[in-house]
Amino acid sequence: MDKTVEESKGEGTAVNTAVVPVPKLEEDSYDWWARHERVLRTKDEVRPDIVLIGDSLTHFWGGPAEPESRHGSGEAWAALFGGRRVLNLGFGWDRTQNVLWRLDQGQLDGLSPEWVVLNIGTNNTSETVNARANTADEIADGVRAIIARVRAKAPAARIVLMAVFPREEAPDHPRRALIREINARYAGLARELGAVFVDIGPELLAADGTLPQEIAFDGCHLTERGYERWAAALGRTFGFEEA
Repeated sequence: MDKTVEESKGEGTAVNTAVVPVPKLEEDSYDWWARHERVLRTKDEVRPDIVLIGDSLTHFWGGPAEPESRHGSGEAWAALFGGRRVLNLGFGWDRTQNVLWRLDQGQLDGLSPEWVVLNIGTNNTSETVNARANTADEIADGVRAIIARVRAKAPAARIVLMAVFPREEAPDHPRRALIREINARYAGLARELGAVFVDIGPELLAADGTLPQEIAFDGCHLTERGYERWAAALGRTFGFEEA
């Protein structure tokens, strides 16, 4: 079962699960534990200037630790990151609490990136048998805790906080409203904590507010065209176009 938080209110939300570190919660198309071990083996070899932290949207884009499969052709990744040292810490189905666990288990230890890009929170809007959905405030608290971890482990890094990407085809879907609430909190959090807030949502949607399959093939995960828009936004943020 996959419900949004709007369908799950009143089901016992005393403890904010978004801030309690936990390892793997959900089954996916890859071995979560093997990927974690691969990250720990390869992170120091990469010596990244850029670290991407996230869920499947990041995981299946590309780069070391290499994904088991890609969403898209990889051309946008190569155009943005080709020749640069980048570490991909995206794990499919991860929530904020999984990222906290991974950071506590050393995935960022000893690294000195110039940039850390954080794209997390969309899976916290879903309820499964393994984890409940979270409110916008809870998810923002989870991101606050992640940013605190990143600051402690890579104090010189500039942090890019991505707005949660639009989900579901229809603009009036309840999850869209929740994502708007989350992103309003993310924008305030970025201002408060000195992160760079980047929202590419308008660039992913059609003029009528729908999310086209040409951008997100299943109403969530990006196609190559979707990744092109994300890459362009990150290139502007990093100042690559000025180099």
